[in-house]
Amino acid sequence: MKPTVAIVGRPNVGKSTLFNKLTGTRRAIVHDTPGVTRDRLYGDCDWLSHTFLLVDTGGIEPHSDDVILVQMRRQAQVAIDTADVIVFVTDLRSGVTANDQDVAQMLQRSGKPIVLAVNKADSVGEVPVGVYEFYNLGLGDPFPVSSVHGHGTGDLLDEVVAHFPTDLEIPEEDDTIRVAIIGKPNAGKSSLVNKITGEDRMIVSDIPGTTRDATDTLIQTPQGKFALIDTAGLRKKARVHERIEAYSVLRAKLAIDRASVCVIMIDAAEGFTEQDSKVAGLAHEAGKACIIAVNKWDLIEKDGKTMDTMRKKLMGDFSFMNYAPIIFISAKTGQRIDRLLELVKFVDEQNAMRITTGKLNDILADATARVQPPTDRGRRLKIYYITQASTRPPTFVCFVNRKELFHFSYQRYLENQIRGVFGLEGTPVRMITREREREDY
Repeated sequence: MKPTVAIVGRPNVGKSTLFNKLTGTRRAIVHDTPGVTRDRLYGDCDWLSHTFLLVDTGGIEPHSDDVILVQMRRQAQVAIDTADVIVFVTDLRSGVTANDQDVAQMLQRSGKPIVLAVNKADSVGEVPVGVYEFYNLGLGDPFPVSSVHGHGTGDLLDEVVAHFPTDLEIPEEDDTIRVAIIGKPNAGKSSLVNKITGEDRMIVSDIPGTTRDATDTLIQTPQGKFALIDTAGLRKKARVHERIEAYSVLRAKLAIDRASVCVIMIDAAEGFTEQDSKVAGLAHEAGKACIIAVNKWDLIEKDGKTMDTMRKKLMGDFSFMNYAPIIFISAKTGQRIDRLLELVKFVDEQNAMRITTGKLNDILADATARVQPPTDRGRRLKIYYITQASTRPPTFVCFVNRKELFHFSYQRYLENQIRGVFGLEGTPVRMITREREREDY
């Protein structure tokens, strides 16, 4: 089990910039607007043969009554409670503030090791005189750092790893399924994560766009181990006014790339929209296993045919990904959540399926005997053999005499024959055509 290090502090002291610098990524959104980071954000960090989990948190405003800031404070408290070491980030330019002192007292009550980082010490050379003021916080030696340039981060990390517990378990081989929960704003994505985990892991609000970062939640269930990636709601580009929200769309796309399975959340009350199609298209193009989850099903007035009627409509709406199973859930009541996790595991296995060349060519021989390959001006398509090139998604290479004769409709026919035998439910399939030789007739 990896040690966990939480980065905390008041808003706009550079926590997310430090997180990005230490993890070597740009996963945390950085902007000079206080409150940009709202939920906990995880990333791996390596230092001196230690690998640990770094947690970025939203800024702590100890005395604010704002509904979002109150929940940010709760999220930071959860990070503090689960951390092995806390990095308390302050700002050299503003000096010690009353809020810094309040946060320091909050951290001291946790009883966890605290490493004090004084950020924005951007000049190289002697320690700035202002650093000494931070001894007043009573947290020991302050470490001047520059999260922008990286100055001082080595000394900071030396101190962090010195506090790691020595009795941590050796991590087992990772068989965690990474699941991106995607969809329009306010479809219930964060509520679903909270219901699965049984805790207020994500900030939930009826204000669309509350979630901005793509965050990971690691859970163990009877169905297996999952890393749930709750993403910022994807909005139409015309509605992405803030630069921050533009970054969030990018983060959501990156979350799809990081995931093995995508759960596409649809609002049952609102029904299918063009934006749902675009969101699903991102996952389809990325070759991810997909599930369409119709949320808020508890709010729908139903008769004996309601589910079948909506399922048929959605199958038409999502005709480009008719392989994706459709499930009707309620993140609020927990309806069919266990079934959803079983489906996630199933479609992940389908996405990783490998089929032998022998079996594929048995299917090919049977398919071409039933429906002859197409001809064009006296030339007939010859498919010599088919083999699987890769998984995630299952990708098949067909060797033919002429690529232009291998029409899309016949490729779809072959794909359906393979699906008919092996299922491949919940996963897209790729067909690649290669010419083995050119023949003249």
